[in-house]
Amino acid sequence: MENAFEDAVSAYGRGDFPAALKLFQEVAEGGDASAQYILGFLHDVGRGVAQNYQEAAKWFGLAAAQGHAMAQYSLGRLHGQGRGGAQDYPQAVKWYLESASRNNVHAQYTLGVLYANGRGVPRDGDEAVKWYRKAAAQSHTGAQYNLGLMYSSGALVPQDYAEAVEWFRKAALLNNASAQYNLAVMYEHGRGVEADPLEAVKWYSKAAAQDNASAFYNLGVMFETGNGVPKDNVQAWKWYHLAAARFPETAPDKRALAFERRDAVVERMTPKERADAQRFAKEWKPK
Repeated sequence: MENAFEDAVSAYGRGDFPAALKLFQEVAEGGDASAQYILGFLHDVGRGVAQNYQEAAKWFGLAAAQGHAMAQYSLGRLHGQGRGGAQDYPQAVKWYLESASRNNVHAQYTLGVLYANGRGVPRDGDEAVKWYRKAAAQSHTGAQYNLGLMYSSGALVPQDYAEAVEWFRKAALLNNASAQYNLAVMYEHGRGVEADPLEAVKWYSKAAAQDNASAFYNLGVMFETGNGVPKDNVQAWKWYHLAAARFPETAPDKRALAFERRDAVVERMTPKERADAQRFAKEWKPK
């Protein structure tokens, strides 16, 4: 049976998903929890077989009953999303709790989200923080970022800018673009830290390197006003232009404001500066 599992893994690794499916099924039918989980995953995503959430739930369930943490999380996800059956938050929470008790970071984070938003459980800041902290301790940047948001806004917890900064920083150092942007905001406005426009520009730049539209816009403001950087209309135009191009259609006010500020800056530019700004914007690429 061990050789069959290894053969299945090898088939999966070389992209032969139909062969992997057949081999995993043989091992799974023998009661192997890992094979049952993988078989559930293949049916869940439709790899080597037609996507079938009911079949995925069946195999996840068999593995979950044996204490397989990732299968428990995946079964909870199917119940929570209503895939393979009716949406069932109580069942989702049950399996997330089982998985989280085995230190599954995805389940811990998801429980934080559920408690923060009152989905399937009462809205409870203490529980949300508890589960986010458990996931954050395993370097889950989404949990770290969400803790930063909670403490910066005072949502479900007492507002604490210094605490928010620490969580934004942890996620930012792990390259979470939204955390980098929010950390920059804290430095720009002196919330939880001493105001430091140089640090603000540094973190806005890191977020912008990951195509964060709000960071583009704020960099435009920094260059237009000379806050943390020398005044530079060329750079301001570039960042406003990039922001306007990247704000989604669902944020028309932000897009319009970026265009407005870009067009105001251009009035103060020479023809050469305008050409340079357009060229810099065209050449810019995420890092």
